[in-house]
Amino acid sequence: MKQIINAQRNFFNTHATKNIHFRRKQLKILEKALKQSEGLLHEAIYKDFKKSEFDNYSTELSLLYKDIKEARKMIFKWTRKEKVSTGILNFPASSYIIPEPLGVCLVIGAWNYPYQLSFAPVIAAIAAGNTVVLKPSELPANTAAAISKIVKENFDPAFFTVMEGGVEETQELLKQKFDKIFFTGSTKVGKIVYKAAAENLTPVTLELGGKSPAIVTENCNLKISVKRIVWGKFLNAGQTCIAPDYVLVHKSIEQQFLEQTKQEIISQHFAFENDNFLQIINNGNFERLTKMIQPEKIYFGGETNAETRYIQPTIMQNVSFDDPVMQEEIFGPILPVITYETIEEAIAKVNSLPKPLSCYLFTKSNFVKKKVLNEISFGGGAINETVMHITNANLPFGGVGFSGTGNYHGEAGFKAFTHFKSVMDKPTWLDPSIRYYPHTPFRLKLMRWFLKF
Repeated sequence: MKQIINAQRNFFNTHATKNIHFRRKQLKILEKALKQSEGLLHEAIYKDFKKSEFDNYSTELSLLYKDIKEARKMIFKWTRKEKVSTGILNFPASSYIIPEPLGVCLVIGAWNYPYQLSFAPVIAAIAAGNTVVLKPSELPANTAAAISKIVKENFDPAFFTVMEGGVEETQELLKQKFDKIFFTGSTKVGKIVYKAAAENLTPVTLELGGKSPAIVTENCNLKISVKRIVWGKFLNAGQTCIAPDYVLVHKSIEQQFLEQTKQEIISQHFAFENDNFLQIINNGNFERLTKMIQPEKIYFGGETNAETRYIQPTIMQNVSFDDPVMQEEIFGPILPVITYETIEEAIAKVNSLPKPLSCYLFTKSNFVKKKVLNEISFGGGAINETVMHITNANLPFGGVGFSGTGNYHGEAGFKAFTHFKSVMDKPTWLDPSIRYYPHTPFRLKLMRWFLKF
């Protein structure tokens, strides 16, 4: 590890990565490598948790191609020196901000979208001019091996490399000195990463999770709301950090919502056989999820199969905030439904929990939209939609509080791996003596006058 990191630091110090054409070339190499390896990538992820080619392309690879295309197009603008005003106090100087790469970066990917959540921050880091060490999650072993193979066959390890391994290897990596750490995963592990980074005062971006609510009001378009909630919740078998974790539905439409949600699930034909559903990633997560399901609160679903790690899309009703399913992020195909009577009550319930990564509101009321957006703090979200805000690169993606710190995607990703260096450039042909010693009443008077501007 030390040898590789030292090699990357030495390469970074050659300033080769600061060249814009070098960055664009490396991004093009990555795009070509991914496209040529699509068969390998599809096969590997299907072996790990039965993710279909359709889902792999639509939720992982297509987003990466989009990120690369935008970064290569916008990199000239993002890296441009920005002139800013100087003020009369420093006349006749000029002032500007220079974006510069941070250096050697560590990216720790997540298992639930192993390609997208590994390569998306790498794309941002490369666009910003850094070298990268990527540590993919070890849980989907086949995808980790595929990622490693692609990177090692196409990149100089002094610029971009992959380190495979589990907890022990990650702990050793975190002991090394990096110039930036980007982590995607659970809040629990995020705290460990943050603590380790503090030893070297390394800047960190944490993309975590939390209990993201969907609030359904009595005047929403119920048919469309249900359709979009079911899609967002059971995408990737619920193993999505921005999936609706639970639903707060107005008491007056509870039964309608439950019945329509049930029918929507049935109509979607979630099953391995038709590639419409995924396995739970491993036995540990399967057991954790099954313990959350209280049989007496099942409205629909509840079937499980330990051998195939299958959990049927499940709706739970009459759920309280004290139930096991509400004690942690679910990260699986279980949808708790909780009722409320006033929007104030719904907001209070959401705010009683740590700030969520996402929040979804389904309503036709502009008053309710403004109220929820003003009174609930969350990383990002949508109105009358779920999950799709992640596809808009113009929207910075990230959490707040326990759901994360920092953000990325598009220009925000470039900024996450960039230091903005402030410079004042001042000529020597004019040098007013007002600031120099000795201090006098007259100079103080002049100073007061100048500082008014």
